[in-house]
Parts: sequence; C-alpha cells; structure tokens
Amino acid sequence: MSYGPDPQAIHPVPAHQRIVFLKALIHDPKIEIGDYTYYDDPENALLFAERNVLHHYDFLGDRLRIGRFCAIATGARFIMNGANHAMTGFSTFPFNIFGRGWDEGFDIGTITAGLRGDTVIGNDVWIGAEAVILPGVTIGDGAVIGAFSVVARDVAPYAIVAGNPAVERRRRFPPETIERLLRVAWWNWPIERITQNLAAIRGADIDALERAA
Repeated sequence: MSYGPDPQAIHPVPAHQRIVFLKALIHDPKIEIGDYTYYDDPENALLFAERNVLHHYDFLGDRLRIGRFCAIATGARFIMNGANHAMTGFSTFPFNIFGRGWDEGFDIGTITAGLRGDTVIGNDVWIGAEAVILPGVTIGDGAVIGAFSVVARDVAPYAIVAGNPAVERRRRFPPETIERLLRVAWWNWPIERITQNLAAIRGADIDALERAA
C-alpha cells in the first residue's frame, strides 16, 4: 500500500517541477524544515534558501524553523535578524561593514541588542504569495497568511491574517474546535495513519478526527 509521496523527494510532483519539498532541498543547519512542507515557484523553486530566506548570517545564530505539511507560495520571504541595523546610537548607517577605518571601535552589541530570536512557523500553515515574515515571529499551527502580507507579530493557531502590517481577520474555527485540533495534532501522526484518515483530516468533523487519533 502506498502512503503518499516520498518526503525525501525534491520534486514530489514530477510533472510540476515548480513544487519542491524543502526538507530534501535545504542543507543549511540554520534552517529546519518538516516533512512534506513545500514551496511553489515556477522559476526559482530550487533557490528557496538563497532567494527567500534573507539576511541569515551564521554569526548571529538565529534559526528558521518550519513545521510539517506547510504550503509556501511563490515569493514568500523570511527576513532574518541580520537585516537589523544598530538602533542604540544616533545613526542606523552600518559604517562597520565598509571597513577602511570605519570598522574601528564597532561594538557588535549594538546589533545583538535588537535581535528578536528564532522565526518559528508551525505545522499545516499556508503562507500566501509574496508574504513577508519579519524576524522573531512565531506563526501557530493551522494559520493562514494572506498574500502580500507583512507579518511583524506572532500569529495565533488557526488564525487568518492579512495586510501590512498583517492583522487577524478571523479564526478558522471556534475556540473549542481549535483546542481539540491542537490536542489531536494530526501532523505528528505516523504517515500511515495520516494516509488512512485523510477523509477526517480534510473534513470538518472534529469528532471523526478525534476517533482517528
């Protein structure tokens, strides 16, 4: 019996090379990607780490963590802490990067003072085209990020956010249903159980999903 696509396949839909499973593609230790999370881009799908994860520098140590079963649309970008400029003095100009004497006396603490930590995307998150996720944001399981949104604050599980800055428009389900969904956490099931219970996962009957758990 087949249990879905190989999570290690880079192109899980061979007829559509624009779709890539990111876990198999990315080998940067600063980026963690869960199984079955994919990126869809007709031109640059294979360059996700280079084109979509920006200002991600080893010396700062921040990580991008994305869960399982996420769908990331064309052009979505993750701005990491390396984009920050010093905010502790009068000027935000990065004199030190140009060297030639301008690096003398530079204090890295003026940069690290503004770090916002890791960027964490939950499981089963849908990120729309050209959305921008700013440093240190946490997006909860099951959330939806509208196309062209700029996400500067944490997003609750199963929230739908949109705009610049992104604001919550509504929750996908009532609070009690969201609590039950987070307890079920179907994305953590073995893939065999997920495959056998796709009707419940794709459906809208939380009782059926709980029975499958």
